Amino acid sequence: MATTQDVKNYLAYWFQLGRKVVTNDGVTAILPHEIFRSDRYSPEFEECWQKIIANASNYHLEGTHQTIGELLQAEWEMHPCARCDMPVPMRNIGMPPLVCPCHDLIGWPNTEIPAPRGPINNQNQLVAIRDRLKNLPVS
Repeated sequence: MATTQDVKNYLAYWFQLGRKVVTNDGVTAILPHEIFRSDRYSPEFEECWQKIIANASNYHLEGTHQTIGELLQAEWEMHPCARCDMPVPMRNIGMPPLVCPCHDLIGWPNTEIPAPRGPINNQNQLVAIRDRLKNLPVS
């Protein structure tokens, strides 16, 4: 089952590649400019998330057919795409979705640029690097 946090992360990853969340009638599109602020999601992203989650059955990620509300149901899980390694929804029961949102992104996957990511706690990363360096054998 995809948790609310899984779906939120899924949208954050695809927002980094310019994918929008659109209403089912195609009238409204949501794409925050700032996704992260330091080690958490930005206030702009959080505001977009609240708007999406408030009417989840009326929104879907551009290039997909499942609504955000559907993704929050028990039959959906997030897994890496076989082609690009980005998170994609997969049904744990029933028929899988037809395509990954990457299917029509020209030039994707692109291993020459940094891959989309989740929020990073810089302090934790620096501590992990320090610990690895401390454990290196002295020659």
